[in-house]
Amino acid sequence: MPFNVEPYKRRVHFYETDAVGVVHHSNYVRWMEEARIDFMRRAGLPYSDLERAGILTVVTDAACRFVSSVRFDEEFEVTTRLVDFNGVKAVYEYVIRSVTCGVTAAEGTSGHCFVDAATRRPVRLKKRCPAFYEKALSLLDGPAAGRAGSGSPI
Repeated sequence: MPFNVEPYKRRVHFYETDAVGVVHHSNYVRWMEEARIDFMRRAGLPYSDLERAGILTVVTDAACRFVSSVRFDEEFEVTTRLVDFNGVKAVYEYVIRSVTCGVTAAEGTSGHCFVDAATRRPVRLKKRCPAFYEKALSLLDGPAAGRAGSGSPI
């Protein structure tokens, strides 16, 4: 059964908007990153634990599809799901929704690879951080749940 975490919530800051008064497109990927780190912390897997173990998570890809605009001072939330994980790579899905308007603003994905901080070479969490690996497996959601590493193109 996948881990269920409350969405990451906050308000749009003025500096995140553009001359048209809507959120600049670059901020959606930043919000996905904020939400992923929050998701991991709430799930009991703070990113700082990986860093202390000498492991970094590098982004292999990120995609975002824009659906509706978000404006200054609107409250928004980001729902995050871990949809693929094999101990070397992880894929997250995000839905960014305006709480103020109640509509989906964007949907996205991001892929990540776990690497040794010193060598920058991929590491297997199952061997290097087994407790982290097992906990992450329990977070899997979607078609890959229970079949770690299945179906991801990265």
